[in-house]
Amino acid sequence: MGIQLPEVPTPVANYIPAKRTGNLIYIAGQIPIYNGVIQKGRLGENITLDESKNATKLCAIGCLAAIKTITPLNKVTSIVAIHGLINSTPENGEQADAMNGASDFIVEVFGEAGKHTRTEVGVIVPHNTPASVYMVVEIED
Repeated sequence: MGIQLPEVPTPVANYIPAKRTGNLIYIAGQIPIYNGVIQKGRLGENITLDESKNATKLCAIGCLAAIKTITPLNKVTSIVAIHGLINSTPENGEQADAMNGASDFIVEVFGEAGKHTRTEVGVIVPHNTPASVYMVVEIED
């Protein structure tokens, strides 16, 4: 797909980017970073729905990079769940639409194995980023 995975940012607090337990990997929330620059903005205030969708896709790319710190991506057998925190104004109701950026990308990458459960909520996200996305994935034993 021509996508280069970024370096996983060093955590800014007492957590790790990804953790394996059994055949599951839990990925900490990833924020949208493009060419080393943290994206900023709030849906319904100063970014569009399309920009928010792109932000969740960038978060999903960050999740893949975090998975890769534990195992090669070809060992992923299922994307179990994707959860999104969408930085949006209180009156904005497009959080689910914004998360389609992440969901559509993951299904494009993994096909049927990429189909997942999902939640999305509107929140105030740290660092004024448009989104934070985290995942649970299943891998081969």
